[in-house]
Amino acid sequence: MKKINEILSHLKNNPEFSKINTSFLIMKFIDVLPLKLKKGVKFGYIKNQTLYFVLTHPVYKMEFEYNKADIKSLLKKFKIANVEDIGFFVTNIIEKKETKKTDEPLYKERSYGIFENKAKDEKLFKKFEKIRDIIKNS
Repeated sequence: MKKINEILSHLKNNPEFSKINTSFLIMKFIDVLPLKLKKGVKFGYIKNQTLYFVLTHPVYKMEFEYNKADIKSLLKKFKIANVEDIGFFVTNIIEKKETKKTDEPLYKERSYGIFENKAKDEKLFKKFEKIRDIIKNS
Protein backbone atom coordinates (compact mmCIF):
# COMPACT_ATOMS: atom_id res chain seq x y z
CA MET A 1 0.00 0.00 0.00
CA LYS A 2 1.37 3.43 -0.95
CA LYS A 3 1.98 6.12 1.59
CA ILE A 4 0.34 9.50 1.21
CA ASN A 5 3.72 11.16 0.59
CA GLU A 6 4.33 8.92 -2.42
CA ILE A 7 0.88 9.65 -3.84
CA LEU A 8 1.28 13.41 -3.41
CA SER A 9 4.75 13.46 -4.97
CA HIS A 10 3.47 11.38 -7.88
CA LEU A 11 0.60 13.81 -8.45
CA LYS A 12 2.94 16.76 -8.11
CA ASN A 13 5.23 15.41 -10.84
CA ASN A 14 2.30 14.73 -13.16
CA PRO A 15 2.23 17.32 -16.01
CA GLU A 16 -1.52 17.76 -15.64
CA PHE A 17 -0.93 19.44 -12.29
CA SER A 18 1.74 21.90 -13.43
CA LYS A 19 -0.34 24.86 -12.28
CA ILE A 20 -0.20 23.54 -8.74
CA ASN A 21 3.58 23.35 -8.95
CA THR A 22 3.75 26.86 -10.40
CA SER A 23 1.57 28.34 -7.68
CA PHE A 24 3.64 26.51 -5.06
CA LEU A 25 6.82 28.00 -6.54
CA ILE A 26 5.27 31.48 -6.53
CA MET A 27 4.40 31.11 -2.84
CA LYS A 28 7.96 29.97 -2.11
CA PHE A 29 9.31 32.93 -4.09
CA ILE A 30 7.16 35.34 -2.07
CA ASP A 31 8.54 33.77 1.12
CA VAL A 32 12.11 34.39 -0.12
CA LEU A 33 11.46 38.11 -0.61
CA PRO A 34 12.70 40.51 2.08
CA LEU A 35 10.26 41.07 4.93
CA LYS A 36 9.44 44.66 3.96
CA LEU A 37 8.30 43.42 0.54
CA LYS A 38 6.74 40.13 1.65
CA LYS A 39 4.34 41.89 4.04
CA GLY A 40 2.71 43.82 1.20
CA VAL A 41 2.08 40.92 -1.19
CA LYS A 42 -1.45 39.56 -1.22
CA PHE A 43 -0.75 36.89 -3.85
CA GLY A 44 1.03 36.37 -7.15
CA TYR A 45 0.21 34.86 -10.52
CA ILE A 46 1.77 34.36 -13.96
CA LYS A 47 0.30 35.73 -17.18
CA ASN A 48 2.07 36.05 -20.55
CA GLN A 49 5.52 35.19 -19.11
CA THR A 50 5.17 37.92 -16.50
CA LEU A 51 4.96 37.33 -12.76
CA TYR A 52 2.40 39.72 -11.28
CA PHE A 53 2.25 40.60 -7.60
CA VAL A 54 -1.02 41.88 -6.18
CA LEU A 55 -0.16 44.32 -3.41
CA THR A 56 -2.20 45.48 -0.45
CA HIS A 57 -1.20 49.17 -0.31
CA PRO A 58 0.27 51.81 -2.66
CA VAL A 59 3.31 52.22 -0.38
CA TYR A 60 4.37 48.68 -1.21
CA LYS A 61 4.15 49.50 -4.91
CA MET A 62 6.80 52.19 -4.41
CA GLU A 63 8.96 49.69 -2.51
CA PHE A 64 8.64 47.19 -5.35
CA GLU A 65 9.57 49.86 -7.90
CA TYR A 66 12.64 50.72 -5.84
CA ASN A 67 13.71 47.07 -5.48
CA LYS A 68 12.71 45.84 -8.95
CA ALA A 69 16.29 44.94 -9.97
CA ASP A 70 16.81 42.90 -6.79
CA ILE A 71 13.56 41.03 -7.34
CA LYS A 72 14.50 40.24 -10.94
CA SER A 73 17.87 38.87 -9.85
CA LEU A 74 16.11 36.65 -7.29
CA LEU A 75 13.69 35.54 -9.99
CA LYS A 76 16.53 34.43 -12.28
CA LYS A 77 17.87 32.20 -9.52
CA PHE A 78 14.43 30.77 -8.76
CA LYS A 79 13.50 29.77 -12.38
CA ILE A 80 9.72 29.85 -12.37
CA ALA A 81 8.01 28.59 -15.59
CA ASN A 82 9.47 30.85 -18.33
CA VAL A 83 8.97 34.08 -16.39
CA GLU A 84 10.91 36.93 -17.96
CA ASP A 85 9.47 40.02 -16.32
CA ILE A 86 7.69 41.11 -13.16
CA GLY A 87 4.76 43.41 -12.65
CA PHE A 88 2.91 44.65 -9.63
CA PHE A 89 -0.24 46.55 -8.89
CA VAL A 90 -2.41 47.49 -5.96
CA THR A 91 -5.77 45.81 -5.73
CA ASN A 92 -8.78 48.10 -5.69
CA ILE A 93 -10.88 45.70 -3.65
CA ILE A 94 -11.05 46.73 -0.02
CA GLU A 95 -10.81 43.86 2.42
CA LYS A 96 -13.67 43.61 4.84
CA LYS A 97 -12.64 43.36 8.43
CA GLU A 98 -14.44 40.79 10.48
CA THR A 99 -16.84 42.25 12.97
CA LYS A 100 -16.73 40.74 16.39
CA LYS A 101 -19.99 39.23 17.46
CA THR A 102 -21.12 40.06 20.94
CA ASP A 103 -21.39 37.04 23.14
CA GLU A 104 -24.98 36.53 24.11
CA PRO A 105 -25.59 34.38 27.13
CA LEU A 106 -26.43 30.81 26.26
CA TYR A 107 -29.00 30.66 29.01
CA LYS A 108 -31.68 32.85 30.50
CA GLU A 109 -30.85 34.17 33.96
CA ARG A 110 -33.26 32.61 36.42
CA SER A 111 -32.17 34.52 39.49
CA TYR A 112 -33.51 37.95 40.46
CA GLY A 113 -30.51 38.96 42.55
CA ILE A 114 -32.35 38.68 45.82
CA PHE A 115 -30.01 37.25 48.41
CA GLU A 116 -28.52 38.18 51.74
CA ASN A 117 -24.95 39.48 51.65
CA LYS A 118 -23.37 38.11 54.83
CA ALA A 119 -19.77 38.80 53.85
CA LYS A 120 -17.81 40.53 56.59
CA ASP A 121 -14.76 41.38 54.47
CA GLU A 122 -15.24 44.68 52.65
CA LYS A 123 -13.74 43.46 49.35
CA LEU A 124 -15.93 40.36 49.28
CA PHE A 125 -18.98 42.43 50.19
CA LYS A 126 -18.35 44.74 47.19
CA LYS A 127 -17.81 41.76 44.87
CA PHE A 128 -21.12 40.22 45.89
CA GLU A 129 -22.87 43.55 45.31
CA LYS A 130 -21.34 43.74 41.82
CA ILE A 131 -22.65 40.24 41.13
CA ARG A 132 -26.08 41.30 42.36
CA ASP A 133 -26.02 44.33 39.96
CA ILE A 134 -25.01 42.11 37.05
CA ILE A 135 -27.87 39.70 37.76
CA LYS A 136 -30.41 42.52 38.08
CA ASN A 137 -29.25 44.18 34.83
CA SER A 138 -29.46 40.97 32.85
